[in-house]
Amino acid sequence: MDKKYLYLNSRDELYRIDISKIVYFEAEGNYTNFVLSNNIKGVVCMNLSQMQKMLSSSLKEGASIFARVGKRHIINLTYVYRIGILHQQLTLSDGEVFAYQLNISKDALKRLKDLYINSIGVHVNDNK
Repeated sequence: MDKKYLYLNSRDELYRIDISKIVYFEAEGNYTNFVLSNNIKGVVCMNLSQMQKMLSSSLKEGASIFARVGKRHIINLTYVYRIGILHQQLTLSDGEVFAYQLNISKDALKRLKDLYINSIGVHVNDNK
């Protein structure tokens, strides 16, 4: 499979990022922080809505691996490890090297869980 890259350009820097390595984006005012699977972090001068539009226009169908979760995050769906609605935590992990905990609203986590259940037919086991 060919690698796809996202190019993030600012006044002083250019980032060339393998999209499969992006774990998540996080809003911070008019800036967006990003975190990669090798723990490299960066920041670009655009808000999260602008980042979301840029992902769609730059990556076309490749943007489907990303999802907006709540007001502050865009995540890479391939790294979702645990959706903890009760404690409002989302764990993103590759299962080996890294695990990031994000605090996300219950409503956003419920929507994310429903997305998984509906898209891949996950069966819920409510036995306690």
